[in-house]
Amino acid sequence: MVAVGLGGPGVGFEVAPGGIVERMRAAVHGRGGEAVGQLVLITVLYLGYRVGRMVTADDTVRAFGNARGLLGLEDRLWLPEETTLQSVFVRHDSFAVPANFYYATAHFTVAVAVLLWLWVFRPEHYRWTRNLMVALTAAALVVHVLVPLAPPRMLPEYGFVDLAAVHGQSVYGSAESGGLSNQFAAMPSLHVGWALLLAFAVVAATRTPWRWLALAHPVLTTLVVVGTGNHYWLDVIVAIGLLAVSALLHPKLVPTAATAWGIMGPVAVKPLVTS
Repeated sequence: MVAVGLGGPGVGFEVAPGGIVERMRAAVHGRGGEAVGQLVLITVLYLGYRVGRMVTADDTVRAFGNARGLLGLEDRLWLPEETTLQSVFVRHDSFAVPANFYYATAHFTVAVAVLLWLWVFRPEHYRWTRNLMVALTAAALVVHVLVPLAPPRMLPEYGFVDLAAVHGQSVYGSAESGGLSNQFAAMPSLHVGWALLLAFAVVAATRTPWRWLALAHPVLTTLVVVGTGNHYWLDVIVAIGLLAVSALLHPKLVPTAATAWGIMGPVAVKPLVTS
């Protein structure tokens, strides 16, 4: 049997046939209360974020004014036009359809998968990843409220196309349809911010040479959110900047061994018998 290194810090993703279930059971043994606490915390924070976003859900005039102003700022900063990248997706359905699917599904599924893996096998990395995700999301919420921003897909007069609507994959209704989604929260791009944070977490928590492939997720996410007309380049830049500030402030505000939500000890490493 081949040994696996899923249990301890700094090891890779190697798999031991028949041993993963046993390792998972050992890793989560006695942590039921902690799991419930984390689920409650994440649920409360998520609902608070969703409610907070609705503050500017009807601020149409400011959202479109800010969008036009942002395009002018990007032009003055010599940033490339989003329509240049989007034209590739517009011309090729084989790019557009999977890009829409990636935008609609990868944001939460990758986050849940990585956070769950970290909590089970790398709790020492889960703590700071969760904290930075909360800080980044809270900062983004403040920006959403202060700077409501219509996404590029709502500005066809500038050459943008709502690719998800074209292919019947849109997760949003029309801007006038109301509902529980604030479509004027383009700034910053949490898709990119979360993707970059999760990629860093995977790189930091493992030692396999393959870990660097995790960086493909934020790169692909950036291409997707801009190419599908959901975000501007400045949305991406601001998200990266907020994540950097959060990372710099984290060690100054949160002790290494504890957080505001309690102490989580590392999972004990149990050696595998190889044969």
